[in-house]
Amino acid sequence: VQLQAFGGGLVQAGGSLRLSCVASGRTFSNYVMGWFRQAPGKEREFVAGITWSGSNTLYADSVKGRFTISRDNAKNAVYLQMNSLKPEDTAVYYCGARSGSYYVIEVEPVRYDSWGQGTQVTVSS
Repeated sequence: VQLQAFGGGLVQAGGSLRLSCVASGRTFSNYVMGWFRQAPGKEREFVAGITWSGSNTLYADSVKGRFTISRDNAKNAVYLQMNSLKPEDTAVYYCGARSGSYYVIEVEPVRYDSWGQGTQVTVSS
């Protein structure tokens, strides 16, 4: 599956952004989807994940209560609503797709088969 992420930008602390990731090429509903981020000099880290039906989600502790992941299988899209943004949320955000498991949300990047190109999120203080 091919992924394209967009929606990043520059926002002040406390602001909001909504990231989108659109998939093409395969049956989107077969994939567990995840959002990850990578700040300069750091490893890619898990942010949020969602099962194929959207019934289950998982969040990193650092974003819990501020970020919401959702998906629309009819539109082949997954979203990340980010509220109450902090400067430490600044990173390139990537969406990932994992095949072969409808119900398990993996937090390790190596478990994901396909990646979007990334979208920059910058939060100013």
